[in-house]
Amino acid sequence: MTDALSEEFLQARLADVEGRVKPKRFKHIQGVADTAALLARTYGLDERKARLAGVLHDWDKGMRDGEIRRRAEELGIVDEVGPWVVEYMPEVLHGPTAAAALARAYPEIPADVLAAVRCHTTAARSMSDLDKVLYIADAIEPSRTFDRAEQLRSLIGSVSLDELYYRIYQFWTLALIEHDVVLHPDTIAIWNALAEEKSKAKKKGYE
Repeated sequence: MTDALSEEFLQARLADVEGRVKPKRFKHIQGVADTAALLARTYGLDERKARLAGVLHDWDKGMRDGEIRRRAEELGIVDEVGPWVVEYMPEVLHGPTAAAALARAYPEIPADVLAAVRCHTTAARSMSDLDKVLYIADAIEPSRTFDRAEQLRSLIGSVSLDELYYRIYQFWTLALIEHDVVLHPDTIAIWNALAEEKSKAKKKGYE
């Protein structure tokens, strides 16, 4: 079986994804892969897995709403992601569909890499360190120019991985609310779990 963490496999999938998305998106993907690798080095994770997750995370991003809905149906993941999400939030489906499609096409890809790809659009109630690395990298790779992007990038290495993930999740959630964007059904539950952990950590620090 092919080694999915080899440079040969990585470059082959990078070439594949270049043909699946527009140039601007491909630049973003390269930035995410590089940033994920940097985060992995900084926080002691497997750099090869982080870079591969970055290369693969937008595998299905080039699909339009109707295409991605059909993709979810064909892959048999509608019940898994939720029919409401399929109907009203097709923009977040590319993570779950990519994970399912890549698992089928390349069973040698490590499960934790696919898990990170799956949840990078919406996060999840339980996030591994690799999940957090990809979520963070997707948010703050160099071509991102939103307000506070540089400030959030500057935190790499100066705060823990958990703290960086918390701050970025907080930023994106508030931004979605401010722009009157419909929230994923799990967003509030994820936020509540993060806020509870933050509160407990603060209380422990005062003890």
